[in-house]
Amino acid sequence: MTTDITTAEPERTRAPNIRDVARVAGVSYQTVSRVLNDSPNIRPETLARVRAAIDELGYRPNQAARALVTSRSRTIGVLASQTVHYGPATSIQAIETAAREAGYRLSITNISSSEYASIKSGLDYLMSQSVEALIVIAPQVHVFEAITDLQVGVPYVTLESTGSNAKHSLWVDQVTGARMATRHLIDLGHEEIMHISGPQDWIEAEARMQGFLRELDDADLRTRAPILGDWTAHFGYYAGLELLRYRDFTAVFCGNDQMALGFIHACRESGLDVPGDISVVGFDDIPEAAHFAPPLTTVRQNFAEIGRRSIELLLGELRGDTDLSHEPVRPELIVRHSTAARRS
Repeated sequence: MTTDITTAEPERTRAPNIRDVARVAGVSYQTVSRVLNDSPNIRPETLARVRAAIDELGYRPNQAARALVTSRSRTIGVLASQTVHYGPATSIQAIETAAREAGYRLSITNISSSEYASIKSGLDYLMSQSVEALIVIAPQVHVFEAITDLQVGVPYVTLESTGSNAKHSLWVDQVTGARMATRHLIDLGHEEIMHISGPQDWIEAEARMQGFLRELDDADLRTRAPILGDWTAHFGYYAGLELLRYRDFTAVFCGNDQMALGFIHACRESGLDVPGDISVVGFDDIPEAAHFAPPLTTVRQNFAEIGRRSIELLLGELRGDTDLSHEPVRPELIVRHSTAARRS
């Protein structure tokens, strides 16, 4: 006698659907759909019941299906370059959080260069994803010229520092930040101040350079030609070694924190004390800046606020709002231990 032994397959758990939500909330599935699509004129108590049912069941709407029904993708495109740098990477993280909280998702594409063909290819890809709006985080001058020329057909905002296109720009005031850094050194009694700038084709680098030069000019101090760098600690180190051969200055404003780190390394290797012999200021306030040796005086950019406001602006445009603020985000000077009064 043989006995057939069969192994029963475990019952698969079905993901909750819109009708399950309607049943738990005690409403029609059409009402649930209206809630999901942010329809107006839903009673607060009904809205609360539907949201409670969604949370209870762990229901997640099918975005693709919703796009077919509503003709809305609830997707925001991000065109980015140089995302390895702290600023762009942190901005994208803040934007993604703000978008998700507003019920949107991101489609991100990185452009390989600031050449027209690369920018157009990136835009074409995002438009093929049916994005409802666009954020551009590509801080080279040519990128914004191309964006204007290509006539993007959806609401968009550019995160750049010049505010040259006020209708579409959102930015941290780089010029003001640079002036704050330079003024801090002047107030400490420094009169001979060098500037190690970022790359020539970067908008932020140009803006910080202009802020530095304007502050020196207003203080009637001698201006020197800034050193054009590349944002890296490696460049800051070797530029520092070269500059310290002459040492005809008492303070340096570096265009970002990484170059400041490299410059401090060069000072230490040259037997000089920071800030006893030379004061150093950076820009960005990367998380590691507080742990440099010595902790770095720098200019903080509020990347989280930029992310929140960029989503707020785009959603306002999608709603048809006309009273939208494009005021620049003000930076903040963070004074630590890499700056001190000039020795007499």
